[in-house]
Amino acid sequence: MNENHLAIFKGKQIRRVIYQNEWWFVLEDIVKAITDTTNPKDYINKMRRRDGELNKGYGQFVHTLYNETLGGRQLMNCVNTESAFRIIQSIPSPKAEPFKMWLAKVGYERVQEIEDPELGTKRTRALYKAKGYPDSWIEKRMRGIIIREELTNEWQNRGAREDRDYKILTAEISKATFGITPVEYKKLKGLKRENLRDHMDDLELIFTMLGEKSTSEIHKAENSQGVPKLKSDSMRGGRIAGNARHQLEDELKHSIVTKNNFLKNKN
Repeated sequence: MNENHLAIFKGKQIRRVIYQNEWWFVLEDIVKAITDTTNPKDYINKMRRRDGELNKGYGQFVHTLYNETLGGRQLMNCVNTESAFRIIQSIPSPKAEPFKMWLAKVGYERVQEIEDPELGTKRTRALYKAKGYPDSWIEKRMRGIIIREELTNEWQNRGAREDRDYKILTAEISKATFGITPVEYKKLKGLKRENLRDHMDDLELIFTMLGEKSTSEIHKAENSQGVPKLKSDSMRGGRIAGNARHQLEDELKHSIVTKNNFLKNKN
């Protein structure tokens, strides 16, 4: 399964995804960052017409992978570090050389993370810290990332293959836990491309973890196989968290599901 991230080059967002243990970057984002064009697709087409050699080998350089867009996850043209260097050669811009240096640094960091996974965790912690999240929240978020990874590994090993499968299973857990799907949850919080879990408060994160961890344990206990069984397990795992949420809400006299943004509330 692909893992999506955002990187920043001179204030411009570059979407990237880990595929086969290396970074793949959205080509349109690279072109926008280097050229400041408002129509990257048109620029890429013109670039290909200018560079016949690039156009001839374009299919070898570019790979379509799922990435986040304003309309949800979609297949987009992506390039790895090596291919990005080749394409940048066809872009006459003073930002090309600084981008190459940035790209080399990002690629090297990924190599380091493969050799020592703890480095990736440290960088993620530092990023959240820089955004203003307190240590107590960061600990829950990091633990949630581990639990989520364990769950998706179970899904992959038990028959879930397509990105659509992961979306369906995640939605089942969320509906049973919170009464709404992740898409509905993002709308409630007024989010678009942002990561939903980065905008959850402590209790929302805790119940998310409970639903996903419960689902993982059910998979393992019953040696579940195939998407239909995984879907049934996901509903059951989410229901465990949902029941616990309802009990706490009865005690607190208010809903855990909130439109609030945790970080904004702390500022």
